[in-house]
Amino acid sequence: MSFFRPIHYSKLYRDFKSLEEHAYREVIRYFEKYESEIQGLDFEEYFDLLVVYVTALFEIGEYRKHSLMVDAVIEASIHNNITIYQEEDIFQKMLFRKAASLFHLYEFDRAEHILRELLRMNPDNETAALFLKKCLRAHNPQIRIHARAASIFLLLLATFIIALEVLLVRPFYGMYADVVENARNTTFILACLTILGGDLYLRWLANREVHYFLQEVRQEKNKTDQRYPQ
Repeated sequence: MSFFRPIHYSKLYRDFKSLEEHAYREVIRYFEKYESEIQGLDFEEYFDLLVVYVTALFEIGEYRKHSLMVDAVIEASIHNNITIYQEEDIFQKMLFRKAASLFHLYEFDRAEHILRELLRMNPDNETAALFLKKCLRAHNPQIRIHARAASIFLLLLATFIIALEVLLVRPFYGMYADVVENARNTTFILACLTILGGDLYLRWLANREVHYFLQEVRQEKNKTDQRYPQ
C-alpha cells in the first residue's frame, strides 16, 4: 500500500516541515523537543515526521540512536501495510540503513543478518550484496592483520639488508654487492605483494561466500515459484 497523505496538516507538522531539508541537527532538536506532541498526531503526520527524524539521525552519524529508532519506522510500516513511501520501498530502505548503522557500530553479525534477509527478499539487490561483502571483509580481519604483520617484518628485513649493504658489503665486499642488492629488492617486493595478497584473498573469500549464498537463495526462490506459481 502506498503512503496516504492528509489534505489538512496540523500546525506542529507544518512547523516541522518548514525546517530546511538538510538542517539535520535542527530537525533532531525539534523532534525530540516535541516528541510527545508528535506522537499524538494523526498517524500519517506522525509517520512522516518520524521518517524525517530517523533519516536525520543517520545523516549526522548518530548510529546508536538511529539503530534503535529505525525499528519504529520498520514496525509502523509493517503494522500499517505501508510499502511505498516517497516512491521507495520504505521497509527495505530502512532495513538497509539499519545494517549500515550496525556496521559503523562494529556489530557485524547483526548487520550481516539484516543484509542476508534483504537478499532473500530480493537476490538482485546489488547494493545489499556489495555491502554484505564489505561486512564480511570487516568481520574477518585476521587475514589482513597477519598479512600486514608479515609485510612489516619483510620491510624491516629489507631495511636491515640496506644497512648491511651500505655499511659493510659495498665498502669491504663489493663483489657481493649485486647479490645483496637483489636480495634487498626481492624482500621489498615480497613485502608489497604480501599485504596486497592478503587483501585480495580476503576479498575473494567474501565474494565467494556472497556468490554461493545468492546461488542458494535463487535456487530456493525458483523452487518456491514452481511449487506456488502465480
